[in-house]
Amino acid sequence: MDPNWAAENLKVIRTLMERSTIYRHAMTPVMFVIGILGLAGGIIGWSLELDSNRRFCGYWLIVGIASAVLSYLMARREALRDKEPFWSPPTRRVTSAAAPALITGLGAGLLTFAPDYVDPLEVWKLPAAWMVLYGCAMHAAGFFMPRGIKLLGMIFIIAGLAFGCALVWFDTVPPLKFAHLIMGAVFGGIQLMYAVYLFYSKRERNGM
Repeated sequence: MDPNWAAENLKVIRTLMERSTIYRHAMTPVMFVIGILGLAGGIIGWSLELDSNRRFCGYWLIVGIASAVLSYLMARREALRDKEPFWSPPTRRVTSAAAPALITGLGAGLLTFAPDYVDPLEVWKLPAAWMVLYGCAMHAAGFFMPRGIKLLGMIFIIAGLAFGCALVWFDTVPPLKFAHLIMGAVFGGIQLMYAVYLFYSKRERNGM
């Protein structure tokens, strides 16, 4: 084993443990903004009736990418405020842990643009897959962040599995406009509730 590699990993783990409170504080506005974005995305997608296969998937891929970019921009702002480098070893560890599941979700969405991908039921399965993959990404990132992130990931995984099982009972395929509401409720609602939890737990810790 390379001693430099082991020393670097030990340093990263120690840094993450020491700054867990800071990261917990930084996660509150990130989760709040992403939650609002998810809820708004669901309402807008439903009201615009983006119910074709490609419009639905393209729209939510854009929302997902925008959420990821916004998260990193907010993290960068926190890093600058604390006079720390943005692309620090902890940031690299969290990114590398979450990336495989997130890239898989992106690839699954891009498959809908294939010419022979026309079955609406197959597209209905995508929200369930996205929930599970996003939960896996959060759970993996939770090994380097406050433990609540791992629990959040498990909630998404359970929600995705439950929704996937519910699809079995569909007698007819509903319009995809209703899938927008489900996406908004899960990706927006759950993360918004987690932001509220972080906010009030922080106040309790501070004795407010």
